[in-house]
Amino acid sequence: MSVELVLGARRSGKSAWAEARAVELRIGTYLATAAAHALDAERLAAHRARRIGRFVTLEPGDPGELVELVRTVPGGLLLDGLGLWVGWQLSSDHDVSSGELVAALARRSSPTIVVSDEVGWSVHPERALAQRFVDELGALNQAVAAIAAQVTLVVAGLPLRLKGA
Repeated sequence: MSVELVLGARRSGKSAWAEARAVELRIGTYLATAAAHALDAERLAAHRARRIGRFVTLEPGDPGELVELVRTVPGGLLLDGLGLWVGWQLSSDHDVSSGELVAALARRSSPTIVVSDEVGWSVHPERALAQRFVDELGALNQAVAAIAAQVTLVVAGLPLRLKGA
C-alpha cells in the first residue's frame, strides 16, 4: 500500500510536516481542499506560498472532483486535507461518499500522503451538524488509517509514528 495518513490538531504543524515528507518522497502534486472554504484568507495564502516551486497544486471545485482527481492523477500525491473535504461534503449538494474516497485512495499505487484533523481531542460540539462533522471525520480517519501503510500523528510539529516503519 502506498498511502500515508498524517493526523494532527489545528495548528499542530501537520501540513508543514506532510509537505516536507512529500518533498522527501519526490511527490510533485498537491491536492488542496482549502480553496473552496477560504474562510481564513491569510492562512490559505501562507499555505499557497509554501507550495510555490515545490508542487503543482490542484484545487478541485467540488467533493466529487476531488475523488476523481485521487483516482486519476498519476504519480505521487499529497492531499490536504480531509477535514475540509468532510465539511465541504456535508454542506454541498454533491452525493459522494467517504467510502468512494477511501476506495480511490486504496487503489493508488504511487506514494500518497493524506492530511487530516484529529478531532477526538477537541471541544465537543453541541450543534447537530458539528456533531455529525466530528462523527464523519472520525470514521473517515479510521477508514483511511486502516488502508494506510503508515500513520503519523504530528504534535507541536513533531511526528509520532502510530503505524508502519
